[in-house]
Amino acid sequence: MTALRKLGSSDLEVFPLALGGNVFGWTADETSSFEVLDAYASAGGNFIDTADVYSAWAAGNKGGESETIIGKWLKARGNRADIVVATKVSQHPEYPGLSGTNIKAAADASLRRLDTDYIDLYFTHFDKPEVPVEEIIGALDELVTAGKVRHIAVSNISPERLQDSLDFSDREGLAKYVAIQPHYNLVSRDTYEGPLRDIASRTGLAAVPYFALASGFLTGKYRAGTTVDSARAEGAAEHLESERGRKVLAALDTVAAEHGVEVATVALAWLAARPTVAAPIASARTAEQLPPLLAVAELELTETEIASLTAASA
Repeated sequence: MTALRKLGSSDLEVFPLALGGNVFGWTADETSSFEVLDAYASAGGNFIDTADVYSAWAAGNKGGESETIIGKWLKARGNRADIVVATKVSQHPEYPGLSGTNIKAAADASLRRLDTDYIDLYFTHFDKPEVPVEEIIGALDELVTAGKVRHIAVSNISPERLQDSLDFSDREGLAKYVAIQPHYNLVSRDTYEGPLRDIASRTGLAAVPYFALASGFLTGKYRAGTTVDSARAEGAAEHLESERGRKVLAALDTVAAEHGVEVATVALAWLAARPTVAAPIASARTAEQLPPLLAVAELELTETEIASLTAASA
């Protein structure tokens, strides 16, 4: 069995790959989503990341589709106690922002869609600087006190606002962020490395990076002269035009060949080995796409390999 990783200062222990729920109800219908979830859980996976807004951007959707599918799956499989469920607040069309009232209303809506009594990890999705951190933390603390949320976490926030939030929690003895979800991968390092990571390291926050595979670019399927049928193809292909993107692919190819694994596995393994990172997030539209993602749990890169990837991505 793959060893689980402790999530920051919390009592949560998670599989070293978080399964992204952004595709559920978007590019993966309910049947495909169940197949992906089953395959992930069968491999020992226990950490599912979603958000109340997933996937409001898709035609005919209104937000909450991913949570609803996950809730149906949890009920059908009877495994709620075995799964760490993370969801987020601030972007749902009907529950926008981070006012105290909205945070609590959005949490109740998420609980209904997930068909559960509690959320294991509740993220503020995008910070709203116009709302005082005291109001945000106060509302989150109420949810924790009520037993609706076990732990709180944060995403897309400035270092200053993050530090202010942590200081307020300490000062008032209220619920405190245990994890941060940054945009972070081999071709996007400055979105986390620096002040944000310094705070995470100093305060014991666990990082759960999103865009871990750079919208698919770090799977290696995007190459010069190739066309990929994907909703994210345009964004991923942009990295091919940069020297860093090409260097990273070359380094990934070398390490992947040495281990006999997929490029995506190496990209995730580099991320999983970075300071503060507990589990990168990656999603799969089909169960067939999962094996190279799950393989990160078994791949241990050498210090030389990590250094070569880090140098290529500089």
